Amino acid sequence: MFEAVDQLVAEHAELETRLADPSIHSDQSLARRLNQRYAELTAIVKTYRDWRQLGDDVEAARELAREDPAEEAWIREADELSVRRTTAEERLRHLLIPRDPSDAKDTILEVKSGEGGEESALFAGDLFRMYTRFAERRGWKTEIIDATESDLGGYKTVTVAVKAKGVPAPGEAPFAMLKFEGGVHRVQRVPVTESQGRVHTSAAGVLVYPEAEPVDVTINDADLRIDVFRSSGPGGQSVNTTDSAVRITHLPTGIVVSCQNEKSQLQNKESAMRILRARLLAAAEEEANAKAGDARRLQIRTVDRSERIRTYNYPENRISDHRTGYKAYNLDQVLDGDLDAVIASCVDADMTARLEAIGD
Repeated sequence: MFEAVDQLVAEHAELETRLADPSIHSDQSLARRLNQRYAELTAIVKTYRDWRQLGDDVEAARELAREDPAEEAWIREADELSVRRTTAEERLRHLLIPRDPSDAKDTILEVKSGEGGEESALFAGDLFRMYTRFAERRGWKTEIIDATESDLGGYKTVTVAVKAKGVPAPGEAPFAMLKFEGGVHRVQRVPVTESQGRVHTSAAGVLVYPEAEPVDVTINDADLRIDVFRSSGPGGQSVNTTDSAVRITHLPTGIVVSCQNEKSQLQNKESAMRILRARLLAAAEEEANAKAGDARRLQIRTVDRSERIRTYNYPENRISDHRTGYKAYNLDQVLDGDLDAVIASCVDADMTARLEAIGD
C-alpha cells in the first residue's frame, strides 16, 4: 500500500536541498513554484510517516498485550492507535488524489451583474463584499483590478485579485477554495427600488480564474489589438478627460479584456494583461480537460460551475447550493464572509467524485 509515496519522499528531499541553495531564490517565480510543491509534498510525507509510525505502534501494543493477556490497557491502547492509523490512512488517500494543477495559485475573481437591472448590480456588490470579507478572515490580500459602479452604489462589474500570504497548505490557496464559486448566483429579496414590498428574483455571475504568471502563458504582441478610450463612471458619465482606459483583444481566441480603474493608460494595460493571462490559462486548461478521457474529466472540477449554482433567499435568511444540496439558514453570516461550510460542501463533493473516479 502507498508504494508510490516513496518516490514523493525522494522528491521532497531533493526539493529541500534545492531550496537550501541561495541562488534558487534569485528567481522569485521559480522559488515560489518550488515552495508550493514542497508544501504539498510536506503534507504527504508527514502524513505518510505518521501512518507508518502508528502501524509500528499498533504492532508493539498488540505484542505487549499478547505477552501479558491480563493487561487490558495494552489492548485498549492498540485499538485507539488503530483508529488513529485509519484516520491517517484516509487523509493520505485524499492527499494523493490528483489535484487541479492550478490549486496552488492565487486567483482573479470577477463579479458581473446580470438580469435584474439595478437590483442585480446591488447584489453583485453584496457578493463582492462577501468574497473580500472571506479573504480577510483567511488573512488573504485583495486588490481591485477593475470596477464599474452602478448608479445606486452596486457594481456592473468588478474584478479583484485574491492573494495568499506565504505558501498556503495544500487545498487552501485562493483558487483551490474559490474555484467552485464560478457560476450564476440567484438572489430573492425585496429590492430597495420596490415600493410594494414584493420579493423579486435577480442574478449575478461570478467568474474565477487562477492568476497566471508571465511564464505560465506565452502571449505574442502580434496577437493583440489594443484600443484606448475614455473611462466612464456610473450612468456612463465621463470621469477622465484623457484616453486612459484600455481594451485588449486577443485575436487568436477572441477574448476581450477592458480596464479603466487606474488613472494611467500603462497601469490599465498592465491590469488588463493580468486578466488576459488568467483567462488564457483557464482556457488552455479547459481545452486540455476536454481532450482528456472520461475518467480524467471526472477528476477535474467535477462540480459543474456553468449553471445556476446558488440561491440567496433574504426573507428566509436561507442559502442553498444547488450542486451539493447544501442548505443553511445563516445567510446574514455568509454574506459577512462566513463561507467555510458552503465551500466545504463543494470541496467534499468534488473529492468524493475524484475518489469514485479512481475506484472505477
